[in-house]
Amino acid sequence: MNETASLRARAEIDLAALRANVRVLRERAAGAQLMAVVKSDGYGHGAVPCARAAREAGATWLGTATPQEAFALRAAGIDGRIMCWLWTPGGPWREAIEAGIDVSVSGMWALREVVAAAEAAGLPARVQLKADTGLGRNGCQPADWPELVTGALAAEQAGHLRITGLWSHFACADEPGHPSIAAQLDVYRTMVAYAEKEGVEPEVRHIANSPATLTVPASHFDLVRTGIAMYGISPAPELGTPADFGLRPVMTLAASVALVKDAPAGHGVSYGHHYTTTAGTTLGLVPVGYADGVPRHASGRGPVLIGGKVRTVAGRVAMDQFVVDLHGDRPEEGAEAVLFGPGDRGEPTAQDWAEAADTIAYEIVTRIGARVPRVYAHETADPADRARTAGLVEAAGALGAGGGVER
Repeated sequence: MNETASLRARAEIDLAALRANVRVLRERAAGAQLMAVVKSDGYGHGAVPCARAAREAGATWLGTATPQEAFALRAAGIDGRIMCWLWTPGGPWREAIEAGIDVSVSGMWALREVVAAAEAAGLPARVQLKADTGLGRNGCQPADWPELVTGALAAEQAGHLRITGLWSHFACADEPGHPSIAAQLDVYRTMVAYAEKEGVEPEVRHIANSPATLTVPASHFDLVRTGIAMYGISPAPELGTPADFGLRPVMTLAASVALVKDAPAGHGVSYGHHYTTTAGTTLGLVPVGYADGVPRHASGRGPVLIGGKVRTVAGRVAMDQFVVDLHGDRPEEGAEAVLFGPGDRGEPTAQDWAEAADTIAYEIVTRIGARVPRVYAHETADPADRARTAGLVEAAGALGAGGGVER
């Protein structure tokens, strides 16, 4: 048995698949740059390895939610453009400025703090102004936009910052045809036009997330931000599988069967006895549970591939383990139990687990915990990858110098 197979559990991360996904997404948004979003530890896949692989495939920007996520990329030696968008009062603005990270500003309080931090650092901040075009979360409301634009331009003229971007985020891009998509695009264009009329000259304008990158070409502008699609998961499963979009799932979650034993008819299984054997059978113990990120909501429903057959979680998912009814089969202890993967071997997918847990596949991969080791495949790009990337990065550089032409 090899070292990987002997692990209690592992999340196998196929970086060649990630690079291929980035190339597919770049082709979908031809003419725009691509930001690889690696927040939440790369959606559970590992931020640093995924960031490097995305760069190798031509991503010219990286995106994080929190400042700490951005700092971790810099600490790992990753250079180039990084944007961070989730800030609270007193945030580490100066450290971000000194690290050359683009920061998002949605209101005057944040602008004031950025200016003070830039003065303290003696360096201009790289600032992207976020517009709330209808999502209702972060971002500046249209009524407050003139004040924010005026304040940012004054700070830029004083040398405290450079306005590098104008951006927003969709509410319903995963529902093609939803009326809010066209409405948000209209509001975004209006807010961008106002800012540019007042003198803002952004390097990039962007609103497209993964579903918009795949289904709303009019939203691509200068840059698209791809998160879940980069990891090979469909952002709109009702419209198509990953394969339908030319994507391949990057993560395979597997464990080693810890125990196989006989059980008589009428035997309760796991907490609460929500499952009881109906006949004499064999039970298999899979040593992962909700502390590892396996959703308890999938109790009695979660699918697992063991011994060439898809089984179902029997009873409750516990903190560290769950049981499957093997119906008389006797795989050896140490046999592989695959919870999800690309589906090539008949194994379930993250989407299958999402349906079993009444959630979305984003949550399934992102929640896989730190005590599940990540095992990386294809960490080094092959020569063909590197050759393709050189051309992509050169083209992106030319686009970046072009400024504000809508794509």
